[in-house]
Amino acid sequence: MKIRIKGNSVRFRLTQTEVRAICERDMVREKTQFNEAHFVYAVKASNQHDNLQASFFDQGIILFVPKDTLTDWYTNDQVGFYHTQILNNGQKLELTLEKDFVCLDDRAEDETDNYPNPRLAENAD
Repeated sequence: MKIRIKGNSVRFRLTQTEVRAICERDMVREKTQFNEAHFVYAVKASNQHDNLQASFFDQGIILFVPKDTLTDWYTNDQVGFYHTQILNNGQKLELTLEKDFVCLDDRAEDETDNYPNPRLAENAD
C-alpha cells in the first residue's frame, strides 16, 4: 500500500493482493518505522460510511470505505473511489482510493503485485 499526501489531499494505492484483502477481510494496514515511533496507515471497510472518510489518530491515518462498494472490486475494472470530505472547520479533504498500476517508466520499485497498466495495452496496438 502506498499513500501520497499533498496539502489537503490523501491518495491510497493498493496492490492486487491488498485489494483482495480489503474486499475479503475488511482491512489492510501498513506501518513505517521511525526511531521515535511508527506511522500507521490503513484502509477499512465500513458499514457506517456512505463515502470515503478519513480519520487521523495518534499514530496515523485510517481511510474508511463503504463496505458495499467493495463487493467485487478486486474482479472488476473500476480503478478507484473518490470523495471530498468536508471537515469540521469547513475545509475540504480530497480522498482517493485506487488500484496501483505498473508504471510506464522504469522504476527501482517492486511492482510485481501491481495491476497491469491499461496504457501498456494501448501502446502495443
